[in-house]
Parts: sequence; structure tokens; C-alpha cells
Amino acid sequence: MFRFVLILFALPASAMEFPAPVTDADYRATDPAKVAMGRLLFWDPILSGNRNISCGTCHHPRFGTGDGLSLGMGEGGAGLGPERVADPANPPEARIPRNAPGLWNLGAHEFTVLFHDGRIEQTKDGLRTPMGPEMVQGFDTLLSAQSMFPVLSADEMAGHYSENEVSRAVRQGFITGQDGAWEKLSARVRAIPRYVTMWEAAFPGDDTLDFTDISDAIAQFVEHEWRSDTAPFDTWLRGEGELPTRALEGMELFYGSLDCASCHSGPFQTDHDFHATGQPQFGPGKAAAFETHARDDGRFRVTGDDTDRYAFRTPSLRNVTETGPWGHTGAYANLRDFLTAHAAPRAALRDYPRDVVLPEMEIKDWALMDDPEQVTRIAARVMGPDRVLTEAEVTALMAFLEALRDADALEGRDGVPETVPSGLPVDGSD
Repeated sequence: MFRFVLILFALPASAMEFPAPVTDADYRATDPAKVAMGRLLFWDPILSGNRNISCGTCHHPRFGTGDGLSLGMGEGGAGLGPERVADPANPPEARIPRNAPGLWNLGAHEFTVLFHDGRIEQTKDGLRTPMGPEMVQGFDTLLSAQSMFPVLSADEMAGHYSENEVSRAVRQGFITGQDGAWEKLSARVRAIPRYVTMWEAAFPGDDTLDFTDISDAIAQFVEHEWRSDTAPFDTWLRGEGELPTRALEGMELFYGSLDCASCHSGPFQTDHDFHATGQPQFGPGKAAAFETHARDDGRFRVTGDDTDRYAFRTPSLRNVTETGPWGHTGAYANLRDFLTAHAAPRAALRDYPRDVVLPEMEIKDWALMDDPEQVTRIAARVMGPDRVLTEAEVTALMAFLEALRDADALEGRDGVPETVPSGLPVDGSD
């Protein structure tokens, strides 16, 4: 450690503040019975409208709990990860508009806002979402409420209007209540005896296996399965091991001269805030129904505050080497390239090589990037100057990010089940 002490003394103390080691107190406790039930539900396609997609299809440990794609393909796709293709018998209508985020450490208390735009959050007054208070009633945690919104998306899990009873309910605006999409999914689960037995153990005294029980169980599984705090960086923070010299050099840049930690702060390297970083925009975007362009205004869509336009949530960097492609659109398939572009975003927008991982579809992905005026608007929101990183700096940063890779956590605590109670196929179980 002597070599690194010299580095520390060469810098202002305020520039080299490190987070405290992660402890059990940083996380919510989980119930083994709920975790067991949630594990099977997470991997069971029974929760998709057409019974062909599970949560694990787009959040698979093989791809760092993402899907390995720049923009995912949910309903209408076949296969897993970068090998996923459009089903010729029922092709998708659109790509998923944003990159599938990793699921690391979402059981930690500090995660009080979720989604790239933060459209669901935990406040002192309870859970809040632009979809209204009815949508978050009865859920135990923020993660529980968030984890089940994908089942309502036609392009993610619900399917399209004519395809099944769940998608029809969503299209007609029936989400909660006896005729709602959530109740239709709950009825499927209640019809499977093994799930009922597991529910009785996980929710003793409850009178009905309903949608919030399903969601609460899945959330507890995610919290348990993908806790990650045993990376080399954690060992170093606890004073139980050393890091390679190159990783220490990268840490000096990260917490010192490059000031990456001004946004990627705290034990999980995120301030949970929103920043306009000039990421390329492509795919369907988040345009309103009456709009024809593919722009994604990010946090602005939640707050209506113009200063939030093109701002997206700072992602945690835990296991970041495994969670590519990178950026809220997955604009970079190479992490070194992403680091270079992130440091000099205006130049990167101008010279963007379109290095993406996208299943082939008959759609226009590049309408916005082909419009110089739109690209200029994105670039104008970036704060601070472009900084050209040297190859040595990028190599050092990569070494530090590698120290955030938790090999044990990447395997998952319980792993992918070979079968699920519905009898439907499990993605990636082989």
C-alpha cells in the first residue's frame, strides 16, 4: 500500500474521499420464503401476455443482469442476448426505447429512484409515479412497484392488442381492479398449485394471492440474488487486500483529477441524480403518441422542468465491465470507447460511429442522429468542457472499473432454475 499512500499525499485530501465499506446495514433484509417464490416467478414466462418472455429474458446474469443489446427486443423476439432476433411469425412493432439496466444492489436503502428517467421514486410521503397514486398502492418497496411495470408494456412483456387478454386490458386502460391486467396475471399464478403453496409459506395470513404479492416476491429475489459488495474494491476498502498498481492509478483519476466521483459517488458509484451527458439518441425514443421524431427528453418527461431535458440517471458502476452496451441507449458496445466519448461528449456526438448491438428490424433507427439540429440540441445541454483522455488514462480507468467486478456476485446466489412451475421454457437455463 506504500506506493498508493504516496499518491494520496500528492493530491488535495478533498479530492481523494472514498466511500465507506458496504455493510449489511446498507440493505433491506429479505425473507427466504419470498425469495424462493420470487426466483421462480422472475424466470417464469407466465407473467408475459403471450407466455413467452420472463423478467430474466432482458435481465440475465449471462449479460451482467442486462440483455447484451443496445436496445432490447421484447415481445416479438426469439432467442437470448445478442442472438435475439425478430420472430418472423410475429415480429415486434418497435424496439425497447432504452437500454436494459443492471439489477445490482437494488435492495440497498439508498436506491430511492429507479428507471433511467426516475419516473418512480420513494419520497418521505411514500411511492410516487406520474401514472398516479393508485398504481403504487400495496407494494412493499420501490423495487416491488418498479419491477412490475414491464408487464404493462406492449413492446416489453404484455404483447399487442389482439394477442391476449392481458394486452387487451392494458390497451383499454384496465390495470388495477378485478378486470385489470394485474389481476389477469395473478389469476394465472393462482391456478398453479406450487405457486399457491409457496405463497402460503411466504405470505402467511394473507387472504388472496394478488399482484402485489407477486411483485413483492420478485423484488426480494432481485435484492437477494444480485447483491454485489465483494469485489476487489470492497476488499480494499475494508483493508483486507490490495489492488494492482494500474487499478490504483485509475482510482486516483476517478476520485481525483478527473472527478468522476462528483456524479459516481457513494458506495455504489452513483449520486442517484440526473445529468445531461450528451449520449447519442436512436431507436424509437420516448416520443409522445402525437410526435413523429425519436427524441428522448429523459428526466424532463417526468418533471416538465426544461433544465432536465436530455438528463438521465447516473448509473451505478458495480460490475460495469459486464453490463454493456453502455449508455441509456446502449450507444457504445466497447467500454473503452464509451469512456473516451463520455469525457468528450460533443466531439463524440459529432463523430459517433454507430457501434451498436441491435437485432435487425425494418424500422428507422437513426432519424434523430441524421438530423444535425437535433444533435446540436443534445450537445448544447452538456455542462463543462470536453476532455481528451490519453490511452494510458483510459487503461488506468478500465483497471479501476475491473476492480468493481464482483466475480462471485456475477454467478448469482441461487442461479437460473432449470424449470418453473408453469412448465414453460426458461431462458438460458442450460
